[in-house]
Amino acid sequence: MAQNQIVETGTPSASRILGRPHPVRPQPVRPTAVAPGPAVAPVPDMPPRSHRLLPRSLRTLMAGLGWWQEPVPRVPSAHLEQTIAVLNHYGWCKLSDFSPTGRMCIRGAQSLLEATGNVTPDSRDRAVRYMQDTLAEHGVTLPFYVWNDLPDQQFSNVRAFLTTAARKAHQNGE
Repeated sequence: MAQNQIVETGTPSASRILGRPHPVRPQPVRPTAVAPGPAVAPVPDMPPRSHRLLPRSLRTLMAGLGWWQEPVPRVPSAHLEQTIAVLNHYGWCKLSDFSPTGRMCIRGAQSLLEATGNVTPDSRDRAVRYMQDTLAEHGVTLPFYVWNDLPDQQFSNVRAFLTTAARKAHQNGE
């Protein structure tokens, strides 16, 4: 028998003996039923950087002409989740609301969300109360924006703090 001949014996081991791999036939993929998992909250929409460039009066005029759709203002829990998303996306800083590179502190992210119509001043104030209550539970009497600027502050602490405040607001139906 010649070296290049393939002998079809039906077993993969015989073809490996001859130095040729046995062709593998693809098996059809059968869909399996997936058990429903816990509901996952959708990722909050983030305002793009372009929203910072348009003043509110221009956005209102454009919305009146049908050229712009104002975002729906969020409740405090969603506002706090959106604040986390903004800080994750644009970056976190301390000692100023906005850094020259575009990073923000908690208050800066809230200001961006309010300026772009993603939260009303009343909802933002209620979110601030949840943040202050969360700090008070841990024995911190500083305003949240001063706590944000502490020298040893880490973004992981800020994220955990905002998540806890958002969870409390959500539990209270806000």
